[in-house]
Amino acid sequence: MKFIGNLWPWLAAALSGLLLTLSFAPFDQAWLVWIALAPLLAAIWFGPDHPRYPLLRKVELGYITGLVYFLGSLSWLTTVTTLGWFMLCLYLALYPAVWAGIVFLVATPREDPFSFRSVWLSSWRNLATGLLAAAAWVGLEFLRGHVFTGFGWNALGIALHGNIPLIQLSSLTGVGGLSFLPVLTSAIAVATVRRLMIEARGGKIRAHFDFTLTVALIVAAFGYGLRQLAVPVETAGLRVAAVQPSIPQDEKWNPAFEQRIYDTLSRLTESALAMQPQLVLWPEAATPRGFFEDAAANAFVKEYAGKGDHALMLGTLILSHEADYNAAVMLSGPSGEAQVYPKSHLVMFGEYVPLRESFPLFAIVVGDLVPADFDAGPGPVLFHLADPPVAMVPLICFEDSLGYLGRAGANAGAQLFVNLTNDGWFKRSAGARQHAAHAVFRSAETRRPMVRCANTGITCVIDHLGRVVQRLEAPDGDTFGEGVMLAEIRVPQSPPVTFYMRHGDIFSAACLAVTFFALGSLFVRARRAVASPGKES
Repeated sequence: MKFIGNLWPWLAAALSGLLLTLSFAPFDQAWLVWIALAPLLAAIWFGPDHPRYPLLRKVELGYITGLVYFLGSLSWLTTVTTLGWFMLCLYLALYPAVWAGIVFLVATPREDPFSFRSVWLSSWRNLATGLLAAAAWVGLEFLRGHVFTGFGWNALGIALHGNIPLIQLSSLTGVGGLSFLPVLTSAIAVATVRRLMIEARGGKIRAHFDFTLTVALIVAAFGYGLRQLAVPVETAGLRVAAVQPSIPQDEKWNPAFEQRIYDTLSRLTESALAMQPQLVLWPEAATPRGFFEDAAANAFVKEYAGKGDHALMLGTLILSHEADYNAAVMLSGPSGEAQVYPKSHLVMFGEYVPLRESFPLFAIVVGDLVPADFDAGPGPVLFHLADPPVAMVPLICFEDSLGYLGRAGANAGAQLFVNLTNDGWFKRSAGARQHAAHAVFRSAETRRPMVRCANTGITCVIDHLGRVVQRLEAPDGDTFGEGVMLAEIRVPQSPPVTFYMRHGDIFSAACLAVTFFALGSLFVRARRAVASPGKES
């Protein structure tokens, strides 16, 4: 029995990691996210303490959860680098570990040995505990999205991308508000079970205001979403043809396949132009060589930019003596001036290696996958389409997973987001589906639609409410093959300015501030207790 008593907290921590993994693609069991952290919380609150290092034990449990969570949900990274995937997950698991330590310190009700009433019988204390645990999780997700330029991938709220009414909350709180609710729910679920067990022994069941108020909060968030879905928006149509060439990554930069790439783009674009689009899209780094540096690539692009009354937007590399950029370019006609956006948020270990010179271990791990670093552009650039008049902001690759970039683009005047990406790095893995799930929130946060053009992965249209309304796929549902998606995008003529656009991630930042305040208060009380050992702190 002692062995089981010591083992179950570790199994519970691993179970939480597994439930979190199952909440995301390829499993997409989003309902599990509502209870995913309950096993870990039970282990933190009710598991046996280490006789000498109780805090360390809780941190270890959180690390187990984080390790299972990230190793499972990010397993698609092994298609690029197994060692890099493992090292990244070792780092990311630190955040759930720190969260478990914070919960133990400031969000764990302590039983009073001189009281006959269990601390778990207080609805308000349980609610405060749950709120503080949820704030700490959201605050740490906020940190994870910013430290070392940030990797906020698969925040808990992302799992809810398919719940269209509920994700409207992101227009107020960003994704942080959606992460807050499942953590609070897990905490109140554990507290409620514990309380019911105590009350059953006493023979008296009392009102559970903590549970009632948690349910009311979720219902209110859902009701807010339903109300937003009913708000009318004046829109105008924009015909877009998105070309998905599906070039394998091992062929993309191989000179032996250059002509094949041009032939594929040519064949698909001819089909697209027959549909008379107003905007033609090619994906990230579409041509084998840079549009500005290579004469053949320049002539090829201008040929298709001048074959009708349309604009052509494509991803290309800009390699020069001054700087190297991963960029988006739009041309209207063969002689029109190019509108250029140099990518501003680079992918760590994908487009640059941090501390390449001062800490060469990182470069050794990545190897020749990133032989040199790209430079970052200054920020969002507004592209203007003349006919019909539409202001667009391009987002390259994983930039559509970043709330602050979507917010900056919308505040710059964008009516439409255009994402050019190449998920070919990750082959036919869940990476493309997780990527598209993140993109949904840029539209829900800002009330601007998005069109995504992928080399391979998911080419789709997301409306201003975050609904995927059209997707390029084969009859069997395959989204990785080549093809052309013709869509008429409903572009808002006077899109609103949402609370999130005005204030950004203020909710997540406030959660972080609350967490620091709680830890600071604990530190002050501990210092006072040491200074006055004879008095109660």
